[in-house]
Amino acid sequence: MNTENVVKHLRALWRTDRIIADIRLCHLLVGLGLRAFAALIAAFGLLMLELSAYFALVQIWSAIAAAAILGAVNFAIAAALFLIAGRAPSGRDIELASEIHDASIEALQLEARALQAQVSGAVHHPLSTIVPVLVPLIAIIVKNLRSTAKSSAKSSAAASPGEARS
Repeated sequence: MNTENVVKHLRALWRTDRIIADIRLCHLLVGLGLRAFAALIAAFGLLMLELSAYFALVQIWSAIAAAAILGAVNFAIAAALFLIAGRAPSGRDIELASEIHDASIEALQLEARALQAQVSGAVHHPLSTIVPVLVPLIAIIVKNLRSTAKSSAKSSAAASPGEARS
């Protein structure tokens, strides 16, 4: 498991998640604006229909027909705006960001599997993880013991002739 790869994949994952969120937020804001405008036009359409009902009671045909036609046109415009606001975001941007996101997830899963294999190998064969550390350590200990044995042999050899003279 390489920590640089994990960090690289996590950064890519974070960036693609942020890009996906930005794309969806833009789409939501545009859709919300269009829906609000459509609701405003629908309110004017309802007002015109109410106005036409008023004119129907107050006057005879000309003002009634004009208000009814205007109300129907306003409702048609509002319906068209609702349809435009409800369409999906541009597929190319979200598709690319989703592909990068999926690749980052796959890479992180691969790194996690490698770590799991290392950990399970260490659990099943603990000596295989200790041997690379023990071999140099044993060499250092043996070298140290040899140098200690040589120095003690020299000091005992140097002390022996002095004892024979006295």
